[in-house]
Amino acid sequence: MNILFTCGGTAGHINPAVALARMFRERDHADILFVGADGGMEQRLVPKEGFELKMVTITNFRRSLTPAAIGHNLGTVVNMARSDRQARAILDDFKPDLVVGTGGYASYPVVKAAAKRGIPTAVHESNAVPGLTTKALSKVTDTVMVGFAESREHYEDPDKVVVTGTPVRGDFFRYTRAEARQQLGLSDDRPLLLSYWGSLGAERMNRCMTEFILLESRAGAPFRHIHGAGRDFAVMTKELSAAGGAGESLDGVEVREYIYDMPLVMAAADLVLCRSGASTISELSAIAKPSVLVPSPNVTADHQTKNAKVLSEAGGALLLPEKDCSGERLFEEVRKLLSDGPRRAEMSRKLSAMAIPDANEKIYATLKGLLR
Repeated sequence: MNILFTCGGTAGHINPAVALARMFRERDHADILFVGADGGMEQRLVPKEGFELKMVTITNFRRSLTPAAIGHNLGTVVNMARSDRQARAILDDFKPDLVVGTGGYASYPVVKAAAKRGIPTAVHESNAVPGLTTKALSKVTDTVMVGFAESREHYEDPDKVVVTGTPVRGDFFRYTRAEARQQLGLSDDRPLLLSYWGSLGAERMNRCMTEFILLESRAGAPFRHIHGAGRDFAVMTKELSAAGGAGESLDGVEVREYIYDMPLVMAAADLVLCRSGASTISELSAIAKPSVLVPSPNVTADHQTKNAKVLSEAGGALLLPEKDCSGERLFEEVRKLLSDGPRRAEMSRKLSAMAIPDANEKIYATLKGLLR
């Protein structure tokens, strides 16, 4: 059995494909091939997981009439023709029994070429609202799998859409809160806040967090706090020290460059303050973790706001637009939630009610059905 996964651009597109590929390799001893886009994050993440990766050359369209954008878009037209040829060559060589796209530009030429040949095809969309690639492919693919029931209304043929949820790594279900706190060495009863803005961080939000942490310190550290600063780590710790704090060693506050043990830290946390990318909201929903979500305003079609609304409208998260954020505003909202255990418990219950914890199994069964 040969299965081709095509994805790229963000971890939210790559991680679900990797989780599914592992299942097919372990259960069916399937031969797996990934296809990504030149220069994408997938070039680093997929080989690290032990899967073969081939590339197509494809770029996006820019919605602008500047000379630079026009030149870029002309290049994209050329790349589209090139990626079509590359996709056909990959299909000729690998001869897949099934092609699965999980988002990213690379998915378009590969899934489209496979569907044209009559090869069973499926796409999975982790975001609440489909991106341009998924929307276009939904017209030619056999099945569309989505993370949230609310997503079905965005497709022309809802009967083709299956609500499966989004795969979440098994590590996120490994620890209870008590076990995680013990492993982290948290010996007192103060609640724990986890905050981060993605693998690279976000300069504006990290400036807010510098103010936030100083307010924490002045308030007597009413809760514990682990913050992932990303590439702003050095600047942030320097500013904290200069402002009278102690950099990364304030009482109860730990500022890290990266949070490598995210499943452990998230399990220990009582509240999460973060962005609302597809992978993040899937993880928060799966383990029913209350959150304060600040969507990135710098993403295509404002999809992080749409993701955050799914959780906030269900009652499992508080949504704050970045333009309304300051260190003081974030501190007050977090302090209110961390001092209100019953409210957090209710948020967790609402997340549990909407979550699809067995998403991996639902997607696996859906894809096996296409193979039959």
